[in-house]
Amino acid sequence: MKKFLSVAFALALTVSLFAGCASSNSNKVVKIGVIQLLEHPALDDAYKGFVDGLKEAGYEDGKNIKIDYQNAQNEQANCQTIATKFVNDKEDLILAIATPAAQAVANATKDIPILVTAVTDPASAKLVQSNEKPGTNVSGTSDLNPIKEQIALLKQVVPNAKTVALMYCSNEANSKFQIDLAKAECEKLGIQTFEATISNSNELQQVTQSVVGKCDAVYIPTDNTIAGAMATVGMVAEPAKLPVIVGEANMVKNGGIATYGINYYNLGKQTAAMAVKIMKDGAKPADMPIEYLTNLDLTLNTELAAKIGVTFPQELLDKAKK
Repeated sequence: MKKFLSVAFALALTVSLFAGCASSNSNKVVKIGVIQLLEHPALDDAYKGFVDGLKEAGYEDGKNIKIDYQNAQNEQANCQTIATKFVNDKEDLILAIATPAAQAVANATKDIPILVTAVTDPASAKLVQSNEKPGTNVSGTSDLNPIKEQIALLKQVVPNAKTVALMYCSNEANSKFQIDLAKAECEKLGIQTFEATISNSNELQQVTQSVVGKCDAVYIPTDNTIAGAMATVGMVAEPAKLPVIVGEANMVKNGGIATYGINYYNLGKQTAAMAVKIMKDGAKPADMPIEYLTNLDLTLNTELAAKIGVTFPQELLDKAKK
């Protein structure tokens, strides 16, 4: 059996459809500034999906669009510097990947259209007035995970779990939002929880070590800081035979054992479709509801599960495919 198994798992999440308005000058080279919070596989996939989605729609970098890609290296000061650069450069459109990057550009300009992706809840991040009616120069796609299904998955994978450590970076608003939802779902299942927080990736090994022996499993949401250093979690959890349920597929590949999660490449492509409506049809972010993916992937790390003594129920294996 291959190490990773995945399957598209359809859930009824709301996807917003909307009509565009007046067309723009097709001869103009559109300047797009892209700010990505940091490099890790999920965010990289979102950017790749965005670029590929634009190309499929007839917008190619170096031809009719010019992309200025900037990586903030997970530094808030860099986010602010990049945001200021984009404003001074008079970009026509900005793509912000991850919440801190989105907040930086939203604070820097109220005029340039901004699309965000890999942002869990734009409303709670104060990027929009509401996710249904943004009312600002910001719209985009959410990477809100099916928290209920992820906690149910944890219970399937670790049926005797009594206590779960909820691990996240306290500096990420999107993570805290997910943790609050996870805590509520655990409570419904009679699972006790405690929070294990970090403020930066340098603390991750120590914090992971601190939960060993205190919990039956760990849950980590789509936290950018931890995702960028997920191998550190695996380095501690594997020898401790501690199962880790995570928020997205790439985190499974680097130390987690299972997730129901979104496909960030597809999320990026969906964001590109919104960009096309802005560039081609003159749509305004204020009138464009936040969009969500409808298909999710079930990802299982069967090799790691075997090493730590976890047996996946046949029901899950039957849903998965090579």
